Amino acid sequence: MKIKLELFGASKDLSDKDFLELNLSNNSSISDLRSEIINYVDENFKGNKNFKKIIETSAFCSENNSIVSDSYKITKDQKIGIIPPIGGG
Repeated sequence: MKIKLELFGASKDLSDKDFLELNLSNNSSISDLRSEIINYVDENFKGNKNFKKIIETSAFCSENNSIVSDSYKITKDQKIGIIPPIGGG
């Protein structure tokens, strides 16, 4: 599946665009997506610890703008937003 990850806040440093396009296996979860983003950081930013911390502490929202848990199943190509903590909290 193709996921368009919309970047907000500090996560915008992950790309020169306001999104990333990632491929996931069918019926992946947000937890799988989080792992895939960390792999992207390892490959493109030499494992930048600050970027990894942002990914680990961020919330995610579905394409209908609902906050979703790590167990949320992604069942089709769609947009997912990553929402980093604001003000360090």
